[in-house]
Amino acid sequence: MPSNDLLNRFIFDDCDIRGELVTLGESYREILTHNKYPAAIQRLLGEFLAAVGLLSSTLKFDGMIILQARGDGAISTIMAECNHHNNIRGIVRLKEDAELSAQQAQTGSLQELLGNGVLVITIEPKRAENFGGKLERYQGIVPLEKETLAGCLEDYFQQSEQLATRLWFAADDQHASGFLIQALPQQLKTNDENRDHWETIEALADTISSEELLNLDHEQILYRLFHEQPVRVFDPTQVKFACSCSRERSESALLALGKTEVEELLVEKGSIDIDCQFCNQHYHFSPEDVRKLLGGNTLH
Repeated sequence: MPSNDLLNRFIFDDCDIRGELVTLGESYREILTHNKYPAAIQRLLGEFLAAVGLLSSTLKFDGMIILQARGDGAISTIMAECNHHNNIRGIVRLKEDAELSAQQAQTGSLQELLGNGVLVITIEPKRAENFGGKLERYQGIVPLEKETLAGCLEDYFQQSEQLATRLWFAADDQHASGFLIQALPQQLKTNDENRDHWETIEALADTISSEELLNLDHEQILYRLFHEQPVRVFDPTQVKFACSCSRERSESALLALGKTEVEELLVEKGSIDIDCQFCNQHYHFSPEDVRKLLGGNTLH
């Protein structure tokens, strides 16, 4: 059986290489229940969710990492995010006039579904001040030039961090999994020794199949790939679906619109309803609710 909603980090004791494995089960299926997508889009969203789960290991502070792609294809935006509590959520937005062919709906690739576009990685601190210093929002952008999400992310790591990185993803309608290996700055070995180790470990890792990623637990995968290597595996981290929407955040959104625009909405609709696109939670605001929120009288 595959691991369920777990992230495992590991390192190789005899060289400067680290790795991660994530498998999403219940959290992934819950996200799919909130929005119905064709099979190919489900799998692509699963890859994005697995990827952001892997990338969350960079979060050493109160904040979140957001992985987003925008393109001119049938998918206008696909986004997944994970915070430092390992809460994930994700969504896909299709163009209003998007028409998927039968082939695209079933087996469409990243490029076929998104077309020309960019991949954006955002690291966003929740607070401006943390650990005694100021943390600034970081954003990295790479073009969608590779056929797979793994290839685009490998380009990102090469360009932004200049660290050799390989990624593998797999997703179906039940699970989404991601696997990463990455060269670390030189500490234990010489550059030549690390290069030799990297070539060996990369070759072993590249034998992983999508079926194995989706159907084996992490211990089985690591043993299958690296049983002759000195691998140290850390305790797993639980990953879960959680949406950050709330009535309070919806109230803040209304306040940000301004009193005039809110009153125009009330005149037009009689009340205001806000739906969360991530979890389908519904927030209803009657004229009395809005009056209380804005203070004073409102039109209705």
